[in-house]
Amino acid sequence: MCMAGDADWVATAASEPELACPTSAVVDIVFSRWTTPILWTLHTHGRQRFVELERRIGTITPKVLTQRLRQLERDGMVVRTYHPEVPPRVEYEISELGRSLAPLFAHLAEWAAGNLDKVEQARHDYDTVPPR
Repeated sequence: MCMAGDADWVATAASEPELACPTSAVVDIVFSRWTTPILWTLHTHGRQRFVELERRIGTITPKVLTQRLRQLERDGMVVRTYHPEVPPRVEYEISELGRSLAPLFAHLAEWAAGNLDKVEQARHDYDTVPPR
């Protein structure tokens, strides 16, 4: 949660809402559509070529995988290694910065295990109540 009591934070929130919450940039990086499966796969299976990564993720298109890998490389989460051989070989691996997210993902998995049933129940309750 992004809450603070000081006047500087309140002024920042009022004038620049996108800067008011320091975690919003992290959420944009880590929780975009394909980031989690890419990082999870690289963390679990280690260094991989593009085709291996694509095969393990399964439902991602080559175009989207390329875009996400480039963004993750730019953000420092993934390391791309080019091997100048014939044919050229490119491998991707999770960086130390990317690996540092492991505790966050572990906490999220723990939260999911303990709470997703409650979320489903809340959705069911909401969907079955007549509109107000």
